[in-house]
Amino acid sequence: MNIKPLGDRILVKPKKEEEVTASGIVLPDTVDKEKKAEGEIVAVGNGPAIVALGLKVGAKVLYKKWGGEEIKVGRGSDEVEYKILYVGAVEDKSDVVAIVE
Repeated sequence: MNIKPLGDRILVKPKKEEEVTASGIVLPDTVDKEKKAEGEIVAVGNGPAIVALGLKVGAKVLYKKWGGEEIKVGRGSDEVEYKILYVGAVEDKSDVVAIVE
């Protein structure tokens, strides 16, 4: 399946992280440790904010953990999770908060 975001949206594959506490307890990424998440862009729309920021496939971004739309592609063990995020010119409306270099 090929997904092409529209306008000022990007498709991101979230980076899965689990944290282990000092006592050995594993905290999955669903625990609200932080309010920001990291992922890699796998597709971009053609909106003006995307062009202005120079966002490209392969770039890593930080985004609001609970922002955007979560989608799952595939079935069973082939299922992959993605996020469709809005990249806005107005900072407080954008799901993306930073580009990781």
